[in-house]
Amino acid sequence: MSRIHFIGGEKGGVGKSVVARLLAQYFIDNNTPFVGFDTDASHGTFTRFYADFAAAVEPTQFESLDRIAETALEDPQKAVIVDLAAQTDRPLTDWIDSSGVIELMNEYGIELNYWHVMDDGKDSCDLLGKLFERFSNRLSYTIVLNHGRGDRFQTYYDSEASEQASALQAKTIELPKLHPAAMQRIDHGDSSFWAAINNAKAQKLSLMDRQRVKLWLRKVYASFEDAKL
Repeated sequence: MSRIHFIGGEKGGVGKSVVARLLAQYFIDNNTPFVGFDTDASHGTFTRFYADFAAAVEPTQFESLDRIAETALEDPQKAVIVDLAAQTDRPLTDWIDSSGVIELMNEYGIELNYWHVMDDGKDSCDLLGKLFERFSNRLSYTIVLNHGRGDRFQTYYDSEASEQASALQAKTIELPKLHPAAMQRIDHGDSSFWAAINNAKAQKLSLMDRQRVKLWLRKVYASFEDAKL
């Protein structure tokens, strides 16, 4: 089954674009064909790091978002990754509901999977609860607990949103933290995680930085595989 992966969380600064980049690199390294879309047309991070694979769409324009669905339908062998900018849930929901996107994708056997990327704050739990209220069992869900944005996720595990996630059979991924200096050097290099490991001079990464990135990617990929992506 083909999938459209919406990488969201609504809140800014939780690591949505990092997750989109990681999923893109995972697909590249596993020879999984995909197409990416970036909803931050003015300051797109996904298109900045994976320009050969991602294009910008305008989240407030139905005709622009239509490209996501049309791409999935035109080539169902390819996965689709959509990096959702902060505060795009309302226009995305309007597009999905007004255009019958879920019903259309179901008709063609294409799964819609929403990745809710979280820090360890209560507001991330509250936003997840609102997401479940909007879509209930009409979507599949992957909950990403980003340890690069906090390490006290007991608030989530004790929350009503966690119980709802279990009832909806949502998958949960614990995203490990990368050493901040290594991530900063990668970001300043404006290129992929592959380049960070294999093009050390351009990225200005030390041997130990590259080793840390390799181990980090290995852990991330293992969590993706455990989630049966």
